[in-house]
Amino acid sequence: MPKPYTFPCLFDELKNISISKLIEWNYLKENSHKQGVISWSNRYNEVTSRINIEVNVNQQYVNLSYTSNETVYNYNVDLVTVPSNLGKGKIWYFICAYTGKRCRILHLIDGKFLHRSALKSGMYSKQTSSKKWRQIERVYGSYFDSEKYYKQLYKKHFKKFYNGKPTKRYLKLLREINKAEKISVKDIERLMIFGS
Repeated sequence: MPKPYTFPCLFDELKNISISKLIEWNYLKENSHKQGVISWSNRYNEVTSRINIEVNVNQQYVNLSYTSNETVYNYNVDLVTVPSNLGKGKIWYFICAYTGKRCRILHLIDGKFLHRSALKSGMYSKQTSSKKWRQIERVYGSYFDSEKYYKQLYKKHFKKFYNGKPTKRYLKLLREINKAEKISVKDIERLMIFGS
């Protein structure tokens, strides 16, 4: 009898809430108490789901209110800060209500937003790739991802320089774009025909 297929749950495909997005949307400003709605859309820009969110910076919590699979959820997720390793400012983290772990991204697992370790069988899509595909990705990945790199490079408020010096992120994007430009169309054709 053949072994049954096991399809892992992919963290990349789960709905999530991240600290970086809360900062981008001005939820974590000093002494703020802000309410709003977070929504997720499909690839056709149709809203597929939304949740109500309330962030109280002084009392350091996020309140999430939503309905999932006909169950109503309304609970708080604690926030903590740690001093930045650069000596300026602080770094925000969620404290997962289920695992107690500190994290910057909470994933929607079984109806609740939790740390990824709450889902033992979960994986990132890169972890599910075959060895052969990972080798191809190592050589040709920058070519396939070049559009993504250009989007990041020309994203609004992207910092190319800090104190007159190029940022590490900017230099990394330039390296990847240069790597992609060195790959010719003939190389891609050879990859498609011969697979190596």
